[in-house]
Amino acid sequence: MYDIITFGSAAQDIYVKSKSFKILNDNKDFVTGQGICLPFGSKIDVQDIFFTSGGGGANVAATFARQGFKTAYCGAIGVDMAGLELIRELKHLRVDAKFIVKKKEKHTNQSIIVSADGDDRTILVYRGASDLLCDEDIRWKKIKKTKWFYLAPLADSLAGVFEKLISFAKENNIKVACNPSKQQLSMSEEKLKDIFSKIDVLFLNQEEAAYLTKIPFENENEIFKKLDEICPGIAVMTKGGDGVVVSDGKYLYSALPNPDRKIVDTTGAGDSFGSGFLSDFIRYNGDIERAISLGLANSAANLAEIGAKTGLLDKNSKFDRIAVAKQLCTENNLCLPK
Repeated sequence: MYDIITFGSAAQDIYVKSKSFKILNDNKDFVTGQGICLPFGSKIDVQDIFFTSGGGGANVAATFARQGFKTAYCGAIGVDMAGLELIRELKHLRVDAKFIVKKKEKHTNQSIIVSADGDDRTILVYRGASDLLCDEDIRWKKIKKTKWFYLAPLADSLAGVFEKLISFAKENNIKVACNPSKQQLSMSEEKLKDIFSKIDVLFLNQEEAAYLTKIPFENENEIFKKLDEICPGIAVMTKGGDGVVVSDGKYLYSALPNPDRKIVDTTGAGDSFGSGFLSDFIRYNGDIERAISLGLANSAANLAEIGAKTGLLDKNSKFDRIAVAKQLCTENNLCLPK
């Protein structure tokens, strides 16, 4: 029996950094107001290039395995060198890769992270074989032998698989942690209410929580009031540098990351938090304060290195636990000091 099986994408990440990339500021042609520019038809010198792996499903599997859980990953890759390298890496991490399927129609997912001389970056994403996972690819009889499912973001083409996995888990007494994509959150309100009623731990960032509840993310109490209505499990909202807030329906727990943490690369920060949180949530029978602390520590360790799977803590890692505030919620979901 597995402790946890993860679902979601697996990808090769290629980091490219060059001082020759020029940043265009205050440019209305770009959504963010900034763009990266390089001479067309020229050969550009690159100061650094780094190959690693990513993808939400594979990223979280890495943490669970390092934390000592018997872990398997289920997803799709292409028939190519990138896919073979992903399998090799997962096996090295002691993640069972037997539920991975190979697709000839598309290459393994790729992300090219382009940065200039600074912290700014642009990510070029090729959504490949991971989006081709289908119902027939999943070995349903074999995956029922697990305690938890972790559903990382899935493409909108996998909406049917997403729903079936959650229903299957409920039918087989498997607990579910889920970090839905914006595409999943775009489902009808009726479908989402049915799906979220079966989820034990729901992970959202501020933007996703606001999109789902249709409430501005500044109104946290109102957001969690709505989340508690549609999700009877644990609701987790991450806020980047502003930390995290978690509701169990009775209390709101909040914490800030270490202000002195080193940030080298933010790729995979959400995955490392979610998988770290769930690791101690499982290990300590639903202890949210411990879960938050490990989640933030695992994310900080990941942020300090390039790559979505680098720096992750293992079960014997020592780290300073973050102080977690706990507030009682009234019937109106207004938080009062404990």
